[in-house]
Amino acid sequence: MILVADSSALIALSACDGIKLLEPLFSEVVVPLAVYQEVIKPEKPEAIPLQKYLKDKVVEVDMSHFVYLDAFADAGENEAMLLYKQKSADKLPIDDKRGRKVAKINEISTIGSLGVLLTAKQKDLIPEVKPYIDKINESRVFLSPSLVQMVLEIAKE
Repeated sequence: MILVADSSALIALSACDGIKLLEPLFSEVVVPLAVYQEVIKPEKPEAIPLQKYLKDKVVEVDMSHFVYLDAFADAGENEAMLLYKQKSADKLPIDDKRGRKVAKINEISTIGSLGVLLTAKQKDLIPEVKPYIDKINESRVFLSPSLVQMVLEIAKE
């Protein structure tokens, strides 16, 4: 399975030390240059660990493809969706609600950072999702309390 990553979920997963779960879950993890440049900015949370993790996962985007966007899409989101189409990827991890709606319009299958954690638990890669969620909540990453509650219920925690 191919995963093309956007910045929001990468930052959340890095904040909870969950980025290492991507490799066992997906056969290939790639990012477009715009996402890489976005997440390694010094002011971004998790810039240093993400720079190390993503350095050999940056892929050039063929700009001849197209996706439908809204007025709020940034370059990283645009390139991630284009790369998803180019690679015939299986999942696009994106936490932004608006971005997920745009992805749906483009027939792009998404998974959020909490979805990655749930999948990792289902595949016995981690025993619980709650410690990971707690770490995300301690960081500068916002998680909707209702979403967290729903995920914990699904995880039976």
